[in-house]
Amino acid sequence: MAHKHHTDEVFVSKRRPKGPIKFKVQLNEEQKLAKAKIFESPITVLKGMAGSGKTLVAVQVALDLLFQKKIEKIIITRPTVSKEDIGFLPGDIKEKMDPWLAPIYHNLYALYSKEKVDKELEKENIEIVPFAFMRGRTFLNSFVIVDEAQNVTHNQMETVIGRLGKGSKMVICGDLAQIDLKDKRETGFSFLARIEEQVEGFKTHTLLQNHRHEIVSPILKVYKTFSD
Repeated sequence: MAHKHHTDEVFVSKRRPKGPIKFKVQLNEEQKLAKAKIFESPITVLKGMAGSGKTLVAVQVALDLLFQKKIEKIIITRPTVSKEDIGFLPGDIKEKMDPWLAPIYHNLYALYSKEKVDKELEKENIEIVPFAFMRGRTFLNSFVIVDEAQNVTHNQMETVIGRLGKGSKMVICGDLAQIDLKDKRETGFSFLARIEEQVEGFKTHTLLQNHRHEIVSPILKVYKTFSD
């Protein structure tokens, strides 16, 4: 009797959905433009103030490509701002990074069902990779999200960009107004503008609309004026 390949679990699991992925949160027009730019470019820098939805857009595109079987993994990294010294915390890498990755989980669960997201995490189709563990890795057929990139040092930025393999995309999310590094000159985020000028396929998109309470912006301006 001939073997029916189309009923094998491995073939069924790799079928792409027929229709678009239905997310719980819909993107606004400027976020849709950012999503289009991400689709077009191997590396995209997403800029925007707090509350503009940078991470939301990056995570939505990542889940879209993962569920459409166009990538194999989502790689997420986010600086701890403490020079990646996470050894003092109990637990494995994921548990140690969880306090810093809470906004990522919030966006994942806001966009799609927690059960489905947790399943992808369990299968390591969504992987958490601290900067300290970047060296020696090459991310093939993956979607890499670098969140809070304004707190990534110049050397760290060079390292993480250098990990991008074939069939992959990277989105670097940040805001120069939110640098938490002790020496703000250490940030590798501002240098990315120079790369865009010289490298085709390296694009920047800025989100302008703020989705937080209207009182937040003037308050943040007061803080910025005081810190300057």
